[in-house]
Amino acid sequence: MKNRKSLGQHWLKDRGILLDISDFAAAKGANVALEIGPGLGTLTSALFKNFANVIAVELDDRLAENLPKSFPGKNLIVLNKDILALDLDLLNLPEKYVVAGNIPYYITSPIIQKFLHAKHRPEKMVFLIQKEVAERLAADAGGYSVLGLSAQIYAKVTLGPIVDRSFFTPPPKVDSQIIILEPLAKPLATERTMALIKLGFIAPRKKLISNLATSTHISKEELRSIFAELHLDENARPADLLISDWVKLEKNIHKH
Repeated sequence: MKNRKSLGQHWLKDRGILLDISDFAAAKGANVALEIGPGLGTLTSALFKNFANVIAVELDDRLAENLPKSFPGKNLIVLNKDILALDLDLLNLPEKYVVAGNIPYYITSPIIQKFLHAKHRPEKMVFLIQKEVAERLAADAGGYSVLGLSAQIYAKVTLGPIVDRSFFTPPPKVDSQIIILEPLAKPLATERTMALIKLGFIAPRKKLISNLATSTHISKEELRSIFAELHLDENARPADLLISDWVKLEKNIHKH
């Protein structure tokens, strides 16, 4: 079936990689996989190795109509919906479920945020995404971004195997990578800290003190004093600070 470029459709054809995604997604007590963008059903087939039930959400009406025909006798529910507009409460998901999918770049961040902030969060999320985005999500000090911090505050983020572009039909312009996100029982920071992080990254390449002086009511002199008190480098850029540093910084700035 011809792919629709507007939906970022690239079919993954390697069974071994598909089974890897299914294995990474497996979680104790979880018998339901919510699959995003099942396409031709290649990952759907692999998910049935580890899950008795698959709920597949497919925006393309042609694919949504054809998918059930490939899995007679299987516990497959196909929803012709936009995952970002879908009310998860309507799915009646069990206490434990996982989310998996080969998802396009342009909806990677919104999808991750939707599930990390859902009232009923999954045990795991396992996605095949653009390699560069996967690296940003799992980055550490020196390579942090708003995207990475907003994920790591709410989940343990682990990189899986890199998948060369040649494994797809048609081949995308970039390589992909498997990413595994396991939501934490309790976030590592508050929404207030996250708001400060966003202010701190208004100009990612500039010094953090300069950004915060521009975006908050705190002067550079006061910020230098706060940084010294917290033993933070006053020349640090936003990408350099750990989540714990941001938490301490927010508490001190809030006092002012």
